[in-house]
Amino acid sequence: MDPHQHVTAVITHRVRPGREAGYEAWIKGIAADARRFDGHLGVHILTPQLGGGSDYAIVLQFDTCPHLESWLQSEVRRGWIERVMPLISEQESIQVLTGLEAWFRLPGQSTRPSPRRYKQALLVWLGVTSVALLVSPHVAVWLAAWPWALRVSVNAAITVVLLTYAVMPFLTRRFQGWLFSG
Repeated sequence: MDPHQHVTAVITHRVRPGREAGYEAWIKGIAADARRFDGHLGVHILTPQLGGGSDYAIVLQFDTCPHLESWLQSEVRRGWIERVMPLISEQESIQVLTGLEAWFRLPGQSTRPSPRRYKQALLVWLGVTSVALLVSPHVAVWLAAWPWALRVSVNAAITVVLLTYAVMPFLTRRFQGWLFSG
């Protein structure tokens, strides 16, 4: 793992029934403290779907592995973890992701090892090609009058959003048998 590579930690907590309000207040406090640490790039909270269980996921991003480790091992975080213990029903799960493997995670299967790199590359190629062939021509029509650099930037942003939230989750589910075999 390159210590200077952008890193994402996915932290999962199973909240005790009836303790959700206290847990959500806890999240606001710990997120505010995490933002004060060097290299913090952002935090996103994924709440459970209605009727879908009690698992919350905290997606925490830092610019480097050492900065993430500094936060994870800090006394500040240790204090917050002590406070959350009465609110959760089992030990937290922490998964550290440093590259494209975040696109190849299936819900509820966070312990599965990452697919082989060549399989990731092939699936990303398929996803990017699909967006380039099916979406980019339509976007190009809308952006035709824009300056070249702005057109490229907007097209890249649309491609990344579609890959992250629609295309790669679909392809990962569709090809999971092949992707995670061997």
